[in-house]
Amino acid sequence: MMEVALSGLESLGGLVRGQIIGLGRFTLLIRELFFWMVRRPFRIQLIFKQFEFVGNKSLSIVTLSSLFTGAVLGLQIGKIFGIFKAEGLMGAATGKALALELAPVMCGFIVTGRAGAAMAAEIATMRVNEQLDAMEAMGVSPVSYLIVPRVIASTLMMPLLSAIFLSLGLVGCYIIGLVMFRVDTSVFVAQLQWLVWVSDIQKGMTKALVFGFILSTIACYKGFHARGGAKGVGEATTQAVVASLLTILIVDFFISLVQMKG
Repeated sequence: MMEVALSGLESLGGLVRGQIIGLGRFTLLIRELFFWMVRRPFRIQLIFKQFEFVGNKSLSIVTLSSLFTGAVLGLQIGKIFGIFKAEGLMGAATGKALALELAPVMCGFIVTGRAGAAMAAEIATMRVNEQLDAMEAMGVSPVSYLIVPRVIASTLMMPLLSAIFLSLGLVGCYIIGLVMFRVDTSVFVAQLQWLVWVSDIQKGMTKALVFGFILSTIACYKGFHARGGAKGVGEATTQAVVASLLTILIVDFFISLVQMKG
């Protein structure tokens, strides 16, 4: 019995120790990231390449997801509001939900699954193939060359993708309101303008900015510290996606709490 208890304590201690070490490594990576962000070379070409990778190549799935997300919200909210004969409010309620929560969070999930996983896998492959060691031997910082462009591009592109998600989500909701609930266009727009404020959109864009930084730094960190060949690449990619999604949800709660009090 005593041996089982000691074994359990050792396992718990090892887990806690591993988490503390990982947090320390992540903090050091963030410090080095900010160090290289403000120092030459700025690698503008690589940043624009990542703009295209994170933004343009995510546009199709963001477009499709936003239209159907708005349509589903409109369908459910319209059905509920129909009980009170208030279908005209479905656009305003959908816009509020999209602006504050769904647009930044859903975009964070989509970009994590598409771009974040690719970042982690690419950098992890370079790590296990010793390409990062070769870069360091040639005097090129892997953080400056690989991580900084990805983080900058992801952080700046996420608000734009979130704005597109919000706009097209409202289009999907409008189509459902027009076709299924016979909502008048002028009522739809008037209620939307009345209930959805500019500050709501600003709060959502702030969240998207933070989520873009979170998902890119976690993905790059997991890839940068990958070990163990092809298996290690797969594990790093999985860990990057899971950690990013959980972190986005947790951070979303605290940002919402701060914004609500503010």
